[in-house]
Amino acid sequence: MIKRYARPEMAAIWSDEHKYETWLRVEIAVCEAQAELGAIPAAAVEAIKARAGFSIARIEQIEAEVRHDVIAFLTALSERVGDEARHIHLGMTSSDLLDTALALNIQEAGALLLEGMREFRAILARQALKHRDTVCIGRSHGIHAEPSSFGLKFALWYDEMGRNLERLESALEAAGVGMISGAIGTFAYIDPRVEVSACARLGLRPAPVTTQIIQRDIHAQFQSVLALCGATLEKIAVEIRHLQRTEVLEAEEPFSAGQKGSSAMPHKRNPIGSENIAGLARLLRTNALAALENIALWHERDISHSSVERIIFPDSCILLDYMLHRLARIVEGLVVYPERMIRNLRLTGGLIFSQPVLLALTGKGMSREYAYRIVQEDAMRCYHEDGDFRQILLGDARVLELLTAAEVESCFNEQVGLKHVDELFRRVGISE
Repeated sequence: MIKRYARPEMAAIWSDEHKYETWLRVEIAVCEAQAELGAIPAAAVEAIKARAGFSIARIEQIEAEVRHDVIAFLTALSERVGDEARHIHLGMTSSDLLDTALALNIQEAGALLLEGMREFRAILARQALKHRDTVCIGRSHGIHAEPSSFGLKFALWYDEMGRNLERLESALEAAGVGMISGAIGTFAYIDPRVEVSACARLGLRPAPVTTQIIQRDIHAQFQSVLALCGATLEKIAVEIRHLQRTEVLEAEEPFSAGQKGSSAMPHKRNPIGSENIAGLARLLRTNALAALENIALWHERDISHSSVERIIFPDSCILLDYMLHRLARIVEGLVVYPERMIRNLRLTGGLIFSQPVLLALTGKGMSREYAYRIVQEDAMRCYHEDGDFRQILLGDARVLELLTAAEVESCFNEQVGLKHVDELFRRVGISE
């Protein structure tokens, strides 16, 4: 597992100690539900709660012999509880315990991820507002297109992270189901009301129908949402990496005092954090694929999914938590160069204003096809000669036939891309 990336809060959820604590919660909830229905004595439940506990070392010692983690846990628990232990796990199968406990762990990890998403989204909103009026060049295919607001990049990411929040909330709702239904899900030796009561005590819903396990499409949905969120973080990281390229250098990751970029080249300031995010997103997608592969199992259940889930659930939750907080620090501390943005915006000699010239000509009655040809011919001349697009247009009689020099000049407005920024911010819900 990827423990080195884990924040303490997230690591604790997937620790062995917390796993067994969660198993104990489930077993006690079932005992309480059984007692509520009169299936076991209430006094036995009180004795179980008073004496219940575990030693990880003892569980591991027993498991080395019996080769079954749940039996090892129950045996170690019985040693502490005594005679009343006969009332524990009545009518249950291992997956009743494992899948219900997993649902609880998913909810705990999901709550931390939601918190991280909200914190990151707040940073994006602040940066959007800070750079709302910062003019930069917009690009398509990596080629200069038209002027834009640098703040709109953050607003777009803010909006997308909002969708990720909604997806995760929905996936957590779907995953908030437990099962206490017996060996193949038929309640053969346990009352269905026990499941209802136990799940309520744990803050879960009973799965409507199961086999020996909760169906894995539920878990694949959760993993897929984590991968989707990771893809958004990668998208942001790739943009930061592009912006930090020497030829662009409109923004760059924060570079701390004493940090070094290269063992050979002292001048290097590399976007290592963003590259790290982009790489880890691949692992999230791989884990989501593994979760999809877990959906199809033999008959009522095999255990081919189990070994996979012992890895992908801790790893994906830890990785996304790490990615959210690392990228949050990068975005919050992003070093922005507005002067370089203006310099880049003017690199093409005004070619980025070809559309307003086209619209001005067609607005005067020229056909779009003819206007496009004129503007493209002048643009290509500027492109190949490294010239001044405005001056080339002012020297073209075909243009001046319809447009005055002042009208041509009015097409070269670097602020044009900012005139509806406030409306766009309103649409995504960003305000002062």
